[in-house]
Amino acid sequence: MSCADSINRIVHPLFQAEDDGANPISALDFTIERIPFTKAVELNAAWHSILPRFGVGFVKRQPFPCFAAVYAGVIYAVAIWSNPAARNLPQQTWLELRRMAIADNVPKNTASRMLRIMRLLLHRRQPEIIRVVSYQSASVHTGTIYKADGWRVVARSKSDTWDRPGRSRQASQQMDDRIRWERPIVGPPECGVSHDPHP
Repeated sequence: MSCADSINRIVHPLFQAEDDGANPISALDFTIERIPFTKAVELNAAWHSILPRFGVGFVKRQPFPCFAAVYAGVIYAVAIWSNPAARNLPQQTWLELRRMAIADNVPKNTASRMLRIMRLLLHRRQPEIIRVVSYQSASVHTGTIYKADGWRVVARSKSDTWDRPGRSRQASQQMDDRIRWERPIVGPPECGVSHDPHP
């Protein structure tokens, strides 16, 4: 039994459909729903490929949303948002996707569809937010989910410049070169690519 199998993934226990053992067969099968921060952190720990641990203080003190991809009352993916960790980025009008973690048995395109739906839900709930940002591990992922949702690369950073001054990542979690992706929260993707010298 995997770590994720031992975690309660039921999101609406009183309304869960009869479990016939079937998994979703399309990304369109999912509904994207808000979930509690603690549940998102728990499932991120089970599923995230390189950053399972999560410093909860920074996000827990703030009322930013967490989402889940849900099918038949069961969670298959989670996402945690906050204001940007990089202090030089706008703190009131941007949001950062801090973690996105997905179970093994999800259909193709689940992540990119979840990104699109989350943007629309965030815009509806927080119309002051104009842009979203996320970071990709250069050695582990190719950025396909961001490309599919119209995000653009705006900056690259080496692992030795990734941490904030005076702050260090836990040694048990991978430090890697990062690629920063951005997108307007609504509207078409931007055609141009900017390059921030201080990611």
